[in-house]
Amino acid sequence: AEMAAARLSGTENRLVSLPLSRIRVIMKSSPEVSSINQDALFLTAKATELFVQYLATYSYKHGRGKEKNALTYTDLSHTAEECETFQFLADILPKKILASKYLKMLEKEKRDGEVREDDDEGEEEEDEDE
Repeated sequence: AEMAAARLSGTENRLVSLPLSRIRVIMKSSPEVSSINQDALFLTAKATELFVQYLATYSYKHGRGKEKNALTYTDLSHTAEECETFQFLADILPKKILASKYLKMLEKEKRDGEVREDDDEGEEEEDEDE
């Protein structure tokens, strides 16, 4: 394993842009993972890199940043919201909203929550689906 690690570390800079040490830390943070094969580590890093490139390219091509020759956060969040492939990222890349609008939303949720306590539980489940 040490030979493989030494061999890989010499070429990793050319083959993958993401730091393997960081990828290893993230992988080890999962309770199901006890040991990480060097090849699995490299492939995970490479797949992550390709995914990020795909997300960025797609967002740039379909976003408004193209006009400014730049990729913007709005382009990324729009992709996460609109493209089915990337919808699992919607929580990670939420649409930007003004703090004042967010505070109003929280107030409304709080008021609705107080009203909802008196209602039947069936209606609560319907609200969660929205």
